[in-house]
Amino acid sequence: MIARIATLVVLVGMVRSGYCDERQYSPPKEVRAAFRKLLDRPRVPLDVQLVSRVAKDGIVVERLRFTSEKKPDGSVERVPVYIARPEKAEGKLPAVIVLHGTGGTGTAMMPFMSELCRRGMIGVAIDARYHGERVGGKKGAQAYHDAITRAWRTRAGERHEHPFFYDTCWDLWRTVDYLETRADFDSGRLGMIGFSMGGIQAWMAAAVDERVRVTVPAIAVQSFRWSLDNERWHGRARTIQPVNQVAAKDLGEPQVNQKVIRAVWAKLLPGVLHEFDCPSMIRLFAGRPLLIVSGEKDGNCPLPGAQLAFAQAEKAYMQAGCPEKLRIDVAAGVGHQVTPMQRDAALNWFVRWLK
Repeated sequence: MIARIATLVVLVGMVRSGYCDERQYSPPKEVRAAFRKLLDRPRVPLDVQLVSRVAKDGIVVERLRFTSEKKPDGSVERVPVYIARPEKAEGKLPAVIVLHGTGGTGTAMMPFMSELCRRGMIGVAIDARYHGERVGGKKGAQAYHDAITRAWRTRAGERHEHPFFYDTCWDLWRTVDYLETRADFDSGRLGMIGFSMGGIQAWMAAAVDERVRVTVPAIAVQSFRWSLDNERWHGRARTIQPVNQVAAKDLGEPQVNQKVIRAVWAKLLPGVLHEFDCPSMIRLFAGRPLLIVSGEKDGNCPLPGAQLAFAQAEKAYMQAGCPEKLRIDVAAGVGHQVTPMQRDAALNWFVRWLK
């Protein structure tokens, strides 16, 4: 049986949602290959540079940077990386990549990374595209919104960035490349957890990268297509509202509406309303431990749309013969946040499957 947390009985089959996703997705192998092809770009030397190393309270914290890609204009994309590992641990250790939400930073993930260290694991974080040390002096999510706006306004047929989720997925694949060069990392024991925006990047990146053995997408599992079709797109859209307002003006719409959001998502997240939506991508985890953390009242990830992904995951894990590797935790009455109990459940999930 699939493990479901007692905080909420999740309805599978969409009996109460008024919406049934009857679409047949392509086989997982084809979806995985197509997503990789969409994001693919030349691999360049990592050129890892150590910025600092500090030991405190039994934990060694390293700050590094590596090169993720070389852009068409000749510039390189450098990814800030933060590593926390137990100071006295010996041998190869499991590691967990921890991803922040919109407007956040990799350093803000240090409390969770420290908890991983206390459990004998390495904690790893990066700054997402146009976040943290990658904002060029701008505050909050301004650099992120500016980059997405530039991508939106790129003319049809011209090459543009995909700062809205996709480019950070590439950075995550390259982060795994980097971790595989470390003598203290056991490449067979890698996990990933993300919160909100980071959770979406986690289910996107880890779904197709089987080097990630255990994944926890937190307050992130949803169906972009369901949200759009059912006028429940507002919460997710608000995370990049300045971009949507620009798009509304460009499209001649009096306000941000369904037409605007459909156009924005179609250009900035190609395929996310089809094969790369979560109900399709979530199937790619079957066989690997997956803990889904959600909130019943989460406006960013409306539950009926999330249930479409839950159902696809349950079907895939049953077919794979390993339902015990899937767990769905929906906190009753909770919005877009992770409860302390869910946080502990995530830590325990990594201990169970990586230690």
